[in-house]
Amino acid sequence: MTLINRSKPFVLLVGFSIISSLLLWVSQASVVSSGDFNKDFFVTWSPTHVNTSNDGRSRTLKLDQESGASFSSIQTFLFGQIDMKIKLIRGSSQGTVVAYYMSSDQPNRDEIDFEFLGNVNGQPYILQTNVYAEGLDNREERIHLWFDPAKDFHTYSILWNIHQIVFMVDQIPIRLYRNHGEKGVAYPRLQPMSVQASLWNGESWATRGGHDKIDWSKGPFVASFGDYKIDACIWIGNTSFCNGESTENWWNKNEFSSLTRVQKRWFKWVRKYHLIYDYCQDYGRFNNKLPKECSLPKY
Repeated sequence: MTLINRSKPFVLLVGFSIISSLLLWVSQASVVSSGDFNKDFFVTWSPTHVNTSNDGRSRTLKLDQESGASFSSIQTFLFGQIDMKIKLIRGSSQGTVVAYYMSSDQPNRDEIDFEFLGNVNGQPYILQTNVYAEGLDNREERIHLWFDPAKDFHTYSILWNIHQIVFMVDQIPIRLYRNHGEKGVAYPRLQPMSVQASLWNGESWATRGGHDKIDWSKGPFVASFGDYKIDACIWIGNTSFCNGESTENWWNKNEFSSLTRVQKRWFKWVRKYHLIYDYCQDYGRFNNKLPKECSLPKY
């Protein structure tokens, strides 16, 4: 009697299934968002202070004496680019903080922050950026923007890849934080992060070190968000899906390991004319021992 070996076709079938699953995971790893706040985000604080348009394309956060508000992405990501259009609070906004950031929400967390610090009427907003890496922060930079961010929507972007973090305003790079991990500098590279936004009372520190308090008679205070895009690697529990270079993970390609010539010119322009604070120039704060990355190349 001839025995038929059925194990080989079965092994091939199982192998094909595994490969198909892996390919499916890879194809799902990179996502271009729906643009609908109701589908991509959930409210994390005070639903009564969050208002979303009927089509889900725009959302506002409100701050009053009762509460602020916040929302967070449903998915978490490891590397990618996030764009968010934001229009800030008009008029007297001193003491208020509008935050747009990525965070791993862990005790030893990674975080990439845009924080818009309100000001008295007629004085410019301050845009503060910060980077947490493995729980360490104290990496603030501050700039004055070259436009009124409360007059209209502008696009604020985070490009985060295996090479660098680039903060951008209307595609102009305003800050860089390079991956100098091989030189002992902490860099966000292992913890997935969600995309978050919030509006809250920061009057204890936000405007002139807490000197200017919120004028509640001018409230409620409203910040608007819309026309966002998330093109990033969805966290599925395995860093290898997000660390590599591929068509899907375009942000990790070598061409995004530094700025272009044009971007470098814009970056230098921002540093020369709009930078008002850089932790790497604050020798007093660090007792003349600046963090190691301050002496390393930015790009």
